Amino acid sequence: MKVQKVAVLGAGNGGIAAAVDLKEKGFSTTLYELPEFFGHLSTIKAKGGATIQDSDGDRFVEIDLITDNIEEAIKDAEIVMITVPGFAIEAFAEVLAPVVSEEQIIFINNSACMACVRFKNKANAMGIHKNFKLCEVNSLTYGARAFPEEARVEMSLRVKKLFLAGYPKEITQETMEAVSQIYDIMVPAKSVWHTELENGNPVIHPGPCLLNAGRIDHSKGEFWLYREGITEHTINILHAIEHEQMAIGAAFGFEIEDAVQCRARRGYIANEVDELQYQINNSEVFTQIKGPTSCTGRYFTEDISNGLVLWSDLGKVAGVPTPNIDAVIVLGSSLLQRDFRAEGLTLEMLGMAGLDLQGLIDAV
Repeated sequence: MKVQKVAVLGAGNGGIAAAVDLKEKGFSTTLYELPEFFGHLSTIKAKGGATIQDSDGDRFVEIDLITDNIEEAIKDAEIVMITVPGFAIEAFAEVLAPVVSEEQIIFINNSACMACVRFKNKANAMGIHKNFKLCEVNSLTYGARAFPEEARVEMSLRVKKLFLAGYPKEITQETMEAVSQIYDIMVPAKSVWHTELENGNPVIHPGPCLLNAGRIDHSKGEFWLYREGITEHTINILHAIEHEQMAIGAAFGFEIEDAVQCRARRGYIANEVDELQYQINNSEVFTQIKGPTSCTGRYFTEDISNGLVLWSDLGKVAGVPTPNIDAVIVLGSSLLQRDFRAEGLTLEMLGMAGLDLQGLIDAV
């Protein structure tokens, strides 16, 4: 398959960045947003594109089509890329599953959240049983912030390495060949469990954010986690969760990259030698990222509910203790007066409750 056109679904930071970046690379691109949220693209729609701001300067890039019509958006696209937060996967599956063809690659480009399994489950629940060509990565391909009201994208990083898995795992090579034409940074993962456990966000965000909750409240939006919230003490929580993550991965048969390796190899920090706290505090990428601006932000909510809750479930099945992961789930629930175990991503929600470790491995 020769890729010439990419349909980008979801017009947040990643989606807007992808639409202009891939167009600049020479691909035809369309940008789709759900009708109820399409209004926030009015400036980009009026201008016909957006300005990229990166180390090469500023330049305006046209987008071929900006629409809230899903059939128009995906027409003739070899790759349909979904770039949305984990909580929106089912909403996009609901509009895409009925119209996407079995020949089109559905590439889910976000922080890993078992999105392929969830997409297929939603389609099945709708009575749609296509042989979807689904694949996903462990993290978004960009470090970017979009300002749609200004038709502008600040591109701080084009990620240097990501793991990609097909779903089922037998189509990983086929999907790799297509996706690698638009992003030449992909390495094959063993399965979507592998991409799930290579997601670095649940490691770096919820624990340190919880320890900075008072400062986040007091700052009223003027907080910078990577500059000021990662300290010689808060990083110990990061490492404690990292060790549990890697132990779960080992039980599944994966050698998970550690906290330094994954950030250095993706391009967020300079090297794999210097101490992690220093590198995060001084990273050219991380230090440009402001937030979280409130304790209800995604660093708390999404990374606990779509990350740590599932990891805790996996630890129980694999026989891996997860006291630090569990503590962050409990304290996060108390802090925000929410029950993350009840609302979060669990094996039961994935339709995999009751499977043993080998059953989970074989399921994907």
